[in-house]
Amino acid sequence: MRKLRIRTYLLLSLVLLLLLPWLFFVTAHLITTRSLHIGADRPNSYTGLMVAAFAGLLVAFFIVGVRMRRLLLLPLERMSQAARQIAEGDWDVRLPQSAVREIAEVRDGFEVMVKGVQSSHRKQAELEEERRFIIASVAHDLRTPLFALRGYLDGLEQGIARTPDQLAKYVAVCKEKSVQLDRLVEDLFTFTKMEYLETELSEHTVGFHEIVQKSVESLEPQAQQKHISIVADYAPDDCMIQADSHLLHRAIGNLLDNAVRHTPPHGRILVECRREEGRVVFTIQDSGPGFASNELKRIFEPLYRGEQSRSRATGGAGLGLTISQRIIRQHGGELAAGNHAGGGAILSGWIPFANQ
Repeated sequence: MRKLRIRTYLLLSLVLLLLLPWLFFVTAHLITTRSLHIGADRPNSYTGLMVAAFAGLLVAFFIVGVRMRRLLLLPLERMSQAARQIAEGDWDVRLPQSAVREIAEVRDGFEVMVKGVQSSHRKQAELEEERRFIIASVAHDLRTPLFALRGYLDGLEQGIARTPDQLAKYVAVCKEKSVQLDRLVEDLFTFTKMEYLETELSEHTVGFHEIVQKSVESLEPQAQQKHISIVADYAPDDCMIQADSHLLHRAIGNLLDNAVRHTPPHGRILVECRREEGRVVFTIQDSGPGFASNELKRIFEPLYRGEQSRSRATGGAGLGLTISQRIIRQHGGELAAGNHAGGGAILSGWIPFANQ
């Protein structure tokens, strides 16, 4: 239905107010005199005609009032009621249609605002639910190594460990649990900073190979303890990217740490980097059990762990891959997970070159 503007309805109302009394006057004159010749009768015969004209004016005012209420006042009243419903938390509102273009535009804008506020409210509720879930999960993760750490420290204090071997074992376990706590706290801090705070990248032109090499070197001690070999295969070309080297080092380190923790002893990790159409492409492949098919869709969800490959027994908080993906996306790239045809998990991603 075509919509008219308010000024058009006002003009039509004015025409009705002027025309309807005249029609009533002429109709009454025709009924009483059976003639359309006005002025042929006595002057006192115009009393009834003026009454008819006044009645026509009242009818015109009534029609205009009813029409204006239906087209203008009623939609505004319903929108006002809808606003009060939304303020009370009731999102199930129905906005009225109107044949007046200005009212229809206000109605459409109000509907867009309602959808925006509803989407914002839903997102806020999801964030609040995720925050509660993160707090509960991390509290559970922190309690496990803290309980073990306290038990071994109590054992040292009470003199349960008496021989040098026992003392060395207790100290080694305490160090291991402290490392787990450090990793959990660091992951939680990084995730919270990236998720809820505005993190500005300190971008500089750096070589991607250098970041990967530093990450590999930092994971060498853990890999050597499990007799895992890390093989790095770099392209001969320099891969210069615009990146925050600290955050990107954290992302690649998380991926390598995930591979080391889930690769069995005497396993192998292959890291490959190459240039490809204005971007650097990298893959990290391990010789572990790989990801289960039902895990691949949720592998980057915060705090998600598979039953085997991402269990709490490995000491992770379930945030490492999530943090890595978000850091790489902040740099304009992408990260994906899958299983290699020859066995083992494979994490592949890309980052655009500088000035791309």
